Amino acid sequence: MRHTISLLVENRFGVLSRVAGLFSGRGYNIESISVGETIDPQISQMTIVTSGDDWVIEQITKQLNKLIDVIKVTDMVELDHVEREMILIKVAPKPEKKVEVLNLTEIFRGRIVDSSEKTYTIEITGDEDKIKAFINLMKPMGIKELVRTGKVAIAREGTKK
Repeated sequence: MRHTISLLVENRFGVLSRVAGLFSGRGYNIESISVGETIDPQISQMTIVTSGDDWVIEQITKQLNKLIDVIKVTDMVELDHVEREMILIKVAPKPEKKVEVLNLTEIFRGRIVDSSEKTYTIEITGDEDKIKAFINLMKPMGIKELVRTGKVAIAREGTKK
C-alpha cells in the first residue's frame, strides 16, 4: 500500500541525505519526495511517498523518529488530508489541435505559463488521478517534455480518519 509520510525536520545541511540514506540502506523505495521551508526558516517540511505493508511503514516511521534532525513524523494515511502535485508539460500540438489543447487546459483548471510558435508549456496542479488523466489526454497532442513535483500533503484541520 502507498503511504504519504510527512516529516518536520531541522533545515540543515545533510538532513535530506540522511533521510534518503535511511530508505536506501534498508532497501525501501522513495516514489517521490518534496522538501521546502516552512513558515519558520529553521524548519523544513518533507513529504515522502513510499510503499509497503503495515510492518514496513511502521519500521520506516520508527527509524525516521530516531534521526536527530527529525522533529515529527506523520503517516498521512492515518489522517484526513489534502494531497497535491504539479506538472509542467510542454506540448507541440499540430495546428489543428491547438484549440483542443487550450480547451483541455481550461477544463483541467491549468494555465499556459509559456508559449512559442510550436509549443505550449502548461501548469496543472491536482491530485494524482487528475495529473495522470491530463497526461493521458496530452499524449496524442505531442508531449515534448514533462516535469513533475512529488506530492505535498497537509492534514485537514480538526478531523481524523
